[in-house]
Amino acid sequence: MVEEKRVLVAPSILSGDFANMGNSVALLDEWGADLVHCDVMDGVYVPNITFGMPMIKAIKDYTKLPLDVHLMIVKPERYISKFLDSGADWLSFHPEVSDSPNEMLKSIRASGKKAGIVINADVNCEDYLYLLDLCDFILVMSVQAGLGGQKFIPDTLKKIEVIKNYRQKHNLSFDIEIDGGINEQNSIVVRQAGVNVIVAGSAVFNSIDPKETIRKIRG
Repeated sequence: MVEEKRVLVAPSILSGDFANMGNSVALLDEWGADLVHCDVMDGVYVPNITFGMPMIKAIKDYTKLPLDVHLMIVKPERYISKFLDSGADWLSFHPEVSDSPNEMLKSIRASGKKAGIVINADVNCEDYLYLLDLCDFILVMSVQAGLGGQKFIPDTLKKIEVIKNYRQKHNLSFDIEIDGGINEQNSIVVRQAGVNVIVAGSAVFNSIDPKETIRKIRG
């Protein structure tokens, strides 16, 4: 029986002010966030390009919160050590574009950081359940990775159910994280489904009262 986990909120700096990212990150501490979610895109695995190791290293000085770094890049094993050295505390990647997902997870964990895999909206989660005994968390995309302005995909909840059942059956304790189109309203549904780490971008940064929005998303 997996003990009930505290819900964590990880606002995505993709919705922050890129011209003043240090301030955007510092505000997350004030607003009561639990993690800082950083989306790294390479323009290959996903159509957009965001930022890399220099940004992670730069924002590390502006927050006491752990950096939750999501790598949307092909062959992520080429950069794992560099992102860890730059300040990533939680590090996740898409296993279908990695040559050695098992070794990557072991390497991240050996560094003392949290390791995770990401299941994209068009990826079958059953194909990667075998990796979960090496994971501290699994991130499930509730939109297609790398494309902005999308709405939450309700079918994502079916994946959450499969993952939660696997965790219970195998007596594992990894966190279940979700990212994509999450707001104050649908956060209730994902929490009920078993998610305990919630990524939210525009819902937080565009809120009139970000602190209250984070509180409501946490539940």
